[in-house]
Amino acid sequence: MYSKLRLIQKYISWYLTASNSKGHGIHSPFIFSFITKVLNDNTAYASYSQVELLRKQLLDDRTVLTIEDFGAGSAMDKSNRRTVSSIAKNAAKPKKFGQLLFRMVKYYQPRVVLELGTSLGITTSYLAAANPGAIITTLEGAKEVAAVARKNFTALSLQSISIVEGDFDVVLSPVLSDMQSVDFCFVDGNHRRKPTERYFQQLLPLTNNDSIIIFDDIHWSREMEEAWATIRNHPAVRCSVDLFFIGIVFFRQEFHEKQHFNIRF
Repeated sequence: MYSKLRLIQKYISWYLTASNSKGHGIHSPFIFSFITKVLNDNTAYASYSQVELLRKQLLDDRTVLTIEDFGAGSAMDKSNRRTVSSIAKNAAKPKKFGQLLFRMVKYYQPRVVLELGTSLGITTSYLAAANPGAIITTLEGAKEVAAVARKNFTALSLQSISIVEGDFDVVLSPVLSDMQSVDFCFVDGNHRRKPTERYFQQLLPLTNNDSIIIFDDIHWSREMEEAWATIRNHPAVRCSVDLFFIGIVFFRQEFHEKQHFNIRF
């Protein structure tokens, strides 16, 4: 991964070229709607406080878990024995982005939602709360972490979530074989180029015009930036949005020519 200083430098460079967060100068009606109705939706949804209360409880939890790490590992904690508190602090997606994913699911109402990387289930809870009628499948490699996530889903009375345990390289293919489509997918695991590109290729046959795929930490390392470049330039991707910390791809055929947006958030 990039050093903290290098990441700051890259962020500044990205920020100076990114479009403002108000949608000024954006000519695409679809992206303008995304900015004004999703990105900048400041509604204080009730689910926010429920999930953030769970996060607070996890940040205070000193239970030690054994972690099977199949990806690039944690940037903050190299041990395979970590506290729930440490995982909640270093691995869970921040509130800002968890709530953005909530708003995306609430606005676009995907029927089939897939997540690669459950962790403690904070982001999963946002996804499930946004559309109780959706089918949510989430993959987690670490058994003890998955067990904590299950307890969290029960505590929040989230009934529509199915957790699949195991290495993504092993379990993703059979999971996808049971699906007819993937309407919304958040890829947050194994931050390396080849696995990330492979997951994208596996997802592609199940995408449709309305599908949305979000990739976490697209500027985390040179490998992830290379993966992001490969993905957004794929012929099936008609539009991409780079929010620096996450990248979003759309497959909508209304984009007759590819469009790529860097947007401040």
